[in-house]
Amino acid sequence: MKSIYHLSQHKIKGLSLVLLLAAAGLNQGCKKNFESFNTNDNLPTTEQSLALLRSAIGPIQQNIFSNYQIAQNLSSDAFSGYMMPPTPFGGGINNMNYSLNNGWNETGFNDQYTNVMAPISKIAISPLKTTAPESWGISLLVQVIAMDRVTDKFGPIPYTQAGKSLISQPYDDQKTVYNEFFKQIDTAANNLQAFITANPGKKAYYDTGDLVYGGDVAKWLKLANSLRLRLAMRIVKVDPATAKLQAEKAMAASGGLMTVPSDNAAVAQSGNRNNDLWNVTVNYDGDNAMGAALQSYMVGYADPRLSIYCTPATDPLFAGKFVGIRSGANTSFNGLGKAGYKTYSSLNSSTPDNSKAPIGQKAPQILMTAAEVWFLKAEAALRGWTGAGDAQTNYETGITTSMQQWNANIGNYLADATSKPTDYVDPKNPANNAAAVSTITVKWDGTASNEVKLERIITQKWLAIFPDGAEAWADFRRTGYPKLFTVANNNSGGTINTQLQIRRLPYPTAEYGNGNKDEVRKAVTLLGGPDNGGTRLWWDVNKANF
Repeated sequence: MKSIYHLSQHKIKGLSLVLLLAAAGLNQGCKKNFESFNTNDNLPTTEQSLALLRSAIGPIQQNIFSNYQIAQNLSSDAFSGYMMPPTPFGGGINNMNYSLNNGWNETGFNDQYTNVMAPISKIAISPLKTTAPESWGISLLVQVIAMDRVTDKFGPIPYTQAGKSLISQPYDDQKTVYNEFFKQIDTAANNLQAFITANPGKKAYYDTGDLVYGGDVAKWLKLANSLRLRLAMRIVKVDPATAKLQAEKAMAASGGLMTVPSDNAAVAQSGNRNNDLWNVTVNYDGDNAMGAALQSYMVGYADPRLSIYCTPATDPLFAGKFVGIRSGANTSFNGLGKAGYKTYSSLNSSTPDNSKAPIGQKAPQILMTAAEVWFLKAEAALRGWTGAGDAQTNYETGITTSMQQWNANIGNYLADATSKPTDYVDPKNPANNAAAVSTITVKWDGTASNEVKLERIITQKWLAIFPDGAEAWADFRRTGYPKLFTVANNNSGGTINTQLQIRRLPYPTAEYGNGNKDEVRKAVTLLGGPDNGGTRLWWDVNKANF
């Protein structure tokens, strides 16, 4: 594994090499590094290059999830409260109990540069930027989605100058990164809207190569607007003026927002590629399970999506019940290792059509859903922003849209004013037991304070955007909701406060050991605290939401 400093160490002659890299297997992760391909004097024609671009975009999209287990599942998915591995990795000393593993976490930093940003930077100098600007707009949105995941894990990152120097890679503070995201969304939305106006009903050049929307430009425009709204809300506590400006721009934009499940953005599988969560949960012999927090809320609410998201336990002691694993639990306490907790509830990987289960073997991997957008609008309405509509209507539509997405029978769920999250009881180790941390109910209460309304919105948003642990963890850090169980064991050596929970991941140690060491030290200054898991990000402001 190499740091991003190495991305610019070898110049590549000709666009074709990066395109061939993408087309031939970017989804193999960082084993195929950007700089490892030699020059080729037999450059393709413009037409051939464009054809390669069409085949390149799909693997680039899939690599948003590159090295999924160690880049996301063993960090964001667990920190969000959704999941917890039964496997005692590292003898039980690992990310789950805040003994942060650099070998895991560096992939969430490096891979997006190597497998997403690097090839897209070459697309930027290809004929496609001018001959098919709508597809260039799609490329920019893919990059923003991928790199947002990086900055929201680590903080300041190399972005505006990434790959431009052979000597070092300067880091941008997060405010600069987010401002650049908004500019890139501007370009993408403008390109897409211009294409729609000039070519009604026509698909983007990428068409069949696009594994998200198959070249449907109108849907990409909806995603651009919706992504702007997501990122605007992320910065609401640190830069409320910009957040309001960008959110209102998103809600008034041509093309509209995502509103129904058919608008959802998800990356389809291709060839022999399987859903990454399916691999971790099923193919890796049960390395992933239901989190205790997910159990507490879904069982407590008798949520109709419970049996769609998760499977009952198979352990003879509590077979048929939904029992998750508490974050940071010592899963090797009984000497059985994985076997001791493998029989707890897992994630649902099987339906009559396993591409329809949340983690079915061939299920598309979710980037953003219409349900999430309704909850974003609910919060915007709570803040009184123009164009947001009514908070209660948006909230209830968000729940209904999620139920529709998963074909769940909503029943009287919206009217439930009594059901509450349950306590957590570990049937095998009482040391992990924990009282419920929230008393929030489902039914909207117009008389409640804005803070209680926000908890209700974010809690249901969290349930709706499952299994997107990256977004769920970011929302938890921004708002404090949903309220989550603390880790059962904290092995951070005092760098992470148990009650506040983990706020970020440290930069890869390789960044300190090569030509970029001066820049990463500057990044820590921009971060405003030590390079550890307890330091808050720029948008993670320690103040009341309202």
